[in-house]
Amino acid sequence: MSIHLTPFSRNFNRLTFQFHLQIRFFTRRRDPFPTKICHYLNRAKLIDSIRLTLRSNNPDSTLPTLINHRLFDSYIVTHALRSAPCADSALSFIHTLEKTKSHNFSHTQNTLHALATVLAKSGRCAELKSLIDDIKSKRFGNVRISFMNLMQWHAAARDIDSVLRVWDEYRVASNRVCSESYNIVMALYVEMGKDFEAVGVFHKMVDEGSLPNCRSFSIIIEHLVKCRKFWEAIEVFNSLPLMRIKRTLKQYFVLIEGLVGSKLFDEIGVLVNEMQVDGILPSRTLSLLLQRVKDEGFLKDIDELFSDICPDKRIKNVRYSIDSNDEDGNENVDEDEDESENENEGEIHASQCDHVDGIHLKPWLDPRSLASALQNWSPDEVSALEDADFVWTTRLVCKILRSFNSPDTAWNFFCWVANRPGFTHNIYTVQRITTLLARHGRTELVDSLISKIRIEGMRLPFSTIRLIIDFYGISKNADAALKVFNEDRILCGSISKVNLMLLYSSLLRTLTKCGRNSDAMDMLDEMILNGICPDIQTFSGLMQYFSQHGDIKTVQKLFSMVRQSGLELDAYLFKVLIEGYCKSNRAALAWRLFEDMKNSGSMPDSSTKELLVKSLWKEGRRREAAAVEESCEEVNVALPLALPGHVWTVSSADLTRVYNIYSNCFASKGG
Repeated sequence: MSIHLTPFSRNFNRLTFQFHLQIRFFTRRRDPFPTKICHYLNRAKLIDSIRLTLRSNNPDSTLPTLINHRLFDSYIVTHALRSAPCADSALSFIHTLEKTKSHNFSHTQNTLHALATVLAKSGRCAELKSLIDDIKSKRFGNVRISFMNLMQWHAAARDIDSVLRVWDEYRVASNRVCSESYNIVMALYVEMGKDFEAVGVFHKMVDEGSLPNCRSFSIIIEHLVKCRKFWEAIEVFNSLPLMRIKRTLKQYFVLIEGLVGSKLFDEIGVLVNEMQVDGILPSRTLSLLLQRVKDEGFLKDIDELFSDICPDKRIKNVRYSIDSNDEDGNENVDEDEDESENENEGEIHASQCDHVDGIHLKPWLDPRSLASALQNWSPDEVSALEDADFVWTTRLVCKILRSFNSPDTAWNFFCWVANRPGFTHNIYTVQRITTLLARHGRTELVDSLISKIRIEGMRLPFSTIRLIIDFYGISKNADAALKVFNEDRILCGSISKVNLMLLYSSLLRTLTKCGRNSDAMDMLDEMILNGICPDIQTFSGLMQYFSQHGDIKTVQKLFSMVRQSGLELDAYLFKVLIEGYCKSNRAALAWRLFEDMKNSGSMPDSSTKELLVKSLWKEGRRREAAAVEESCEEVNVALPLALPGHVWTVSSADLTRVYNIYSNCFASKGG
């Protein structure tokens, strides 16, 4: 159907278009900066001025001028508070802001949360409580604070009683609380030296069906190292890949630092090799630690790890100056990534904030804001970025790539930065961009990168190959995942039997996500023929998938394979099968599995039991339904809300093994 415009409508549209052009023109003239990059850089300059002023002897004399700056807004306040050297300077900044009447400023959720964090880290419990009460009383409007906000603030203030009180309120208000709430309590107990209580929190986490994450295991490893239980810490650390838990820089640092202190240099060499397999970019602190080990005569032939040890001499400091027109010459970055992963913290120690002369800070930088300013990747923005003269380091480029939402912008930046003076891409930046592109299904770009890697003779970390296959499952690219598995996995060198099992498991999961059922079963057969036995998580993931699609024949085939392989059937696997049979209207099969489960000494969680009883009643099997109810009553113990474990990732046996390692280290204290 065609649309014909009358002369009036044509004139109206032409006038409307001209009006919008005039609005855009005048808006552009009013805009103080031609690009978002220029806006970001000037914001960074203002934040640097405030950071330096807060560290001067007389900040009140210059803060009002900075507060009345045309760019001053809640964003500036938030980052200035996060960069404050101590609570007194942060409170002084807020006091000056409130009494500067010429600036009509209203607090936002971000500014208040930043202030609460500063007060908490400084142990200012009275001021923190007053601020929380003001927020709850709606003094600042509809600013929200969650249970997790309160737990994090009280934990930072080392106020265990308040943490436990909020946690109890959280548990009453919600049926299931998040894993991080357990982590907060466990970490606080570890810090306070309450070993048995920390173990108890981990037990509670597992017992209540909450899945521990990488931070949970970081806390356990740090606790064991702190108590000089090095071998137990390493045993937990080595268990993480089998549970599909990412091993982090923090974990490597804690272990290596403990081993260096005990002169266990051989074990450090093993960890360094694992770090390269995991594709972990060492922080400057860790690199300096490893340099000490190398100086002792160990860790030869790993010079590439030490490329970022020393600060780049091109990176200039921000000196004390309050002149808003002063050009600092460079808007660079402190690429030192703290073990706690706080990217913009720790400029100087609080005790140094009373100095005026000789203040040297690395220029402030927020990778997320910088990446956001680059999203459009227009010629003007690229030109402004070139004029900014950043010092591009591996760590900075990785942070920027991690912050991009658009794969096209990330690729444009990746190609552009490759031509910047003094910068060369390496395995860390390459793995960052390849996994991002795979997640968004940009197979042609991933293939071109892999071809370039072959030509350059680079070796990719094993973790990168596995992540690419995992992310192809998200973007539904089964053929690309098969190609990487069959042709490109040689790029990471020799692969251990355990890692090959993990790689097969990732491929099987990707194939099921893409609906490639026959390919998944063929790959499973190939895996077993090659002498690689799938673990229980892989079998449970496959059985859940096929049961959800009503393919009970394949589920029974997989269950037979589990029995033939000699794997120990855990409670979570039974749960997956029972739920799958019930949802496929095969309650009779589910009841038989329940009997097998009961005979093995396990019981389902309450929701699985209720589903089984309901399904049996629905199919007219009232006698079996009554038998299930009676069996659960005979146990005389309340069924758990959830069973520990998760398909494709972690089994209940894995969690039990880690808990036993952890608890046995403190059994005498708990007695």
